[in-house]
Amino acid sequence: MNKSLVQAAVAAASLASFYLVFDGKARADEWGCQVILCLSNPGGPTQYAECRPPIHKLWRALAKGHSFPTCSGVGFRASRPGYEPYYCNDGYRLTTRYGDRGLEASCISTGPQTVSTDECYSNNDRITSATWRRSEGRRECQRYVTTRPNVRPQPHYIDVTIDGVGKQRVWY
Repeated sequence: MNKSLVQAAVAAASLASFYLVFDGKARADEWGCQVILCLSNPGGPTQYAECRPPIHKLWRALAKGHSFPTCSGVGFRASRPGYEPYYCNDGYRLTTRYGDRGLEASCISTGPQTVSTDECYSNNDRITSATWRRSEGRRECQRYVTTRPNVRPQPHYIDVTIDGVGKQRVWY
């Protein structure tokens, strides 16, 4: 059986038993424990309907600058909230530089890529990184390519480490 399917079944069983054990009386650490249970689900923290209210409450609390909720008896750590509005496609890395509008983000290829031969013949001083290189027995004009970064739909995150489950970054 697929390992993630087994983990999802365990998380679902744990979540179901959690709701059966606790009655309607709220305790100080109940919300924190619900959050940890939901975050430990390999299918995502809002995969199950029971997890949506506590997780949405968590996102609202973190967005207002509140700390991560606690859960007694459970070994976990949560990082401070982080913010990464941009990401790059595979084969590119995110970089920042000062441009005309201040600090600007861009993606630069992790290795040289083949470009138009015109770039290697150009006398334009702006294009200085294109050079001739040997690739598979042929000469190719190559340079590091820069593109615009992608914008994340959910740019905030926390890193949660739960003993026995592992570490995951949760975006919100």
